[in-house]
Amino acid sequence: MMKRFKAAIYETHGNPAEVLRIVEQTWPSPGADEVIVKMSAAPINPADLNAIEGKYPVQPPLPATPGMEGAGVVVEVGSAVRNLPVGTLVILPHGFGTWREACAIAADKLLAVPAGIEPIQAAMLKINPVTAWRMLHDFVSLKAGDWVIQNAANSAAGRCVIQIARELGYRTVNVVRRAELFEELRAEGGDVVLVDGENLRDEVAAATGRAPIRLAFNAVGGENALRVAKTLTSDGTMVTYGAMSLQPLSIPNGMLIFKNLRFTGFWVNKWYDDATPTQRAETFAPLFDMAKRGLLRTKVEKTYPLAEAKVAIAHASQNKRSGKIVFEFV
Repeated sequence: MMKRFKAAIYETHGNPAEVLRIVEQTWPSPGADEVIVKMSAAPINPADLNAIEGKYPVQPPLPATPGMEGAGVVVEVGSAVRNLPVGTLVILPHGFGTWREACAIAADKLLAVPAGIEPIQAAMLKINPVTAWRMLHDFVSLKAGDWVIQNAANSAAGRCVIQIARELGYRTVNVVRRAELFEELRAEGGDVVLVDGENLRDEVAAATGRAPIRLAFNAVGGENALRVAKTLTSDGTMVTYGAMSLQPLSIPNGMLIFKNLRFTGFWVNKWYDDATPTQRAETFAPLFDMAKRGLLRTKVEKTYPLAEAKVAIAHASQNKRSGKIVFEFV
């Protein structure tokens, strides 16, 4: 009897819980330069749901398998593959549909994960940690002791910013909507945690001793982002990488004229498109090191088998989760 595996697919855009189906497919055979990867874990990210809805800027041809990141183990190698032995834990390439139990894929598109990193953590290293690392390095030259401010600090990316900044010696002001997050984010390394409000600028100044803040990360937009921008010193930079409020950022002219603030954006997809293999390796090396040492971890609220995709998606769509929802394959 021919071996089979399960995969999630959608043939039309719409409500993910309605248009997503779990189907059985024939177990793949590797080409000469390919390997077979048995998936270990794949998270449900907001961008995954946006893609199924048809709202993401990059759309794969339909029918498609969702899932922008994930990790698995090499279980078979093609005749020409020399440097990726069976048993290697690998991270799947950006944009490859990971919500499936197995796949055949070119060996040179995979990133081998060092020993000592849990598969479920490896599955979530490609988007949020890379986003945090690049934003902390690509826009403002920081030194130990410098301050960074961010909104959405309790998001997966925000927590990565906290953890990486702590390791690099930078200090963070973390803006959230709920006071009950204070203790948790401080435990992860957040230096200052504040609830957003009309007095944010004064509260930040008091908490930091009026230290200059030259770098801000915005994943919310609207009035929240404007209040964060007002905490920046002259010649500071705000990097926008998300728009959770779905509200545009309106910038007063004076911020541009008198404070010379810079407003720019970051999209990890574009970074992957532009980065050389060397640049990718140089980014992942310290992230792997932090993950091995337990200093970079993504919180997981619950794991689901792929067969329970609709329940998992409903869970991932809820507000006030304490961590990621992840498909775990056995």
